[in-house]
Amino acid sequence: MFVNQPRGPRRGSIAAVAVVAVVAVIVGLLFGGHPSWLPSPLRSVFVQSSNKDQIVDDVLGLLSRDYYRPVNRNELINKGLAAAVASLNDPYSHYFDPSDYAAFENQSSPHLSGIGIDVQTEAKGLLVVDVFQGSPAARAGLARGDVITRVGSTSLANRSANFSASLIKGPPGTHVTLTVLAGKHRRVLSIVRADISVPVASSRLLTYHGVRLGYVELTGFTEGSGAEVRQQVESVLHHGARGLILDLRENGGGLLEEAVNTASIFIPDGTIVSTAGRTQPRQVYLAKGGAISTSIPLVVLVDHGTASAAEIVTGALQDRGRAKVVGTHTYGKGVFQEIEPLPNGGALDFTVGEYFTPNGHNLGGGGVRRGAGIAPNIYASTALGSSTDTALAVAERTVAAEIK
Repeated sequence: MFVNQPRGPRRGSIAAVAVVAVVAVIVGLLFGGHPSWLPSPLRSVFVQSSNKDQIVDDVLGLLSRDYYRPVNRNELINKGLAAAVASLNDPYSHYFDPSDYAAFENQSSPHLSGIGIDVQTEAKGLLVVDVFQGSPAARAGLARGDVITRVGSTSLANRSANFSASLIKGPPGTHVTLTVLAGKHRRVLSIVRADISVPVASSRLLTYHGVRLGYVELTGFTEGSGAEVRQQVESVLHHGARGLILDLRENGGGLLEEAVNTASIFIPDGTIVSTAGRTQPRQVYLAKGGAISTSIPLVVLVDHGTASAAEIVTGALQDRGRAKVVGTHTYGKGVFQEIEPLPNGGALDFTVGEYFTPNGHNLGGGGVRRGAGIAPNIYASTALGSSTDTALAVAERTVAAEIK
């Protein structure tokens, strides 16, 4: 917030003269002047900055010109910037070179060409953590817990997620051949790629001992996801649900604004989350109104993959006494990032602040310290590859017990 302070005319004139003098000196330097003309404090700042820039330029020039093998100057710059950001030892801060940034923007799009799965890397290849309903992968029989070990003849063992995903993606209508491991059983699938609209929110009705419950799953906090969750919640309530389960398992987060929108569906007023950073004042985000009745019982399902914006929602619902949390300890990401595009076509994705639950709890920098994350009210987990969703069964029993 900027506040205008009244100033006397003389003070303003002095300030204006000082600015003109500094500008004149800088212009003089640009057109042939010398830093020695500057007053001592300004001369020191100017010379130090110029010297540092010159050193970097000299090193790049020497390597590009005299190194015994050919060197790409742009690659040196990109690797140097990446190393500088990596030296922060912050798992959430990254330098994207132009090609990586373009790939990142494509991944952030809700419309992709592929087979419709969410994966994470493991030693043997890609572990399938989610299969989108109605997708080519679902029709081919891929399931959560399967491991994709090969794409065509290329092994995915110990390869990066970007490399492996780039092999699976492709123009719609083309085929991709996957070798899939399910336990000890290996099979080969030929799948036709398609344009995939990544689902964000989905819902269905469940029945527990004759009581109708609404199950709403949210996979990420992209633009408009709060409105999608609201639509799904209203739909299951319209069809007779007397209690709700919000499934945020494996939800890695996303937009802060959508987290506030989602929490506001269930919390009528008051604090949802607060944020603070070294260069940013503390900001409190309040519920936006229009919440459903607080008499409708709610359970939030979480696991270690529940992170960032998903933890904001979980923490708000738990701290405000609006929901019980069922599952395992969440990931513990209590920091947020900004992405700043750079003139070279790359971008800097870096941590700029922390967020806090309504009770003032910061969730940590990524499960790296004891006490990070959110502890569930009721512990429950589902074994990977299990045909029974044990955690969901516990959530059903918990929310049904709250119905009066």
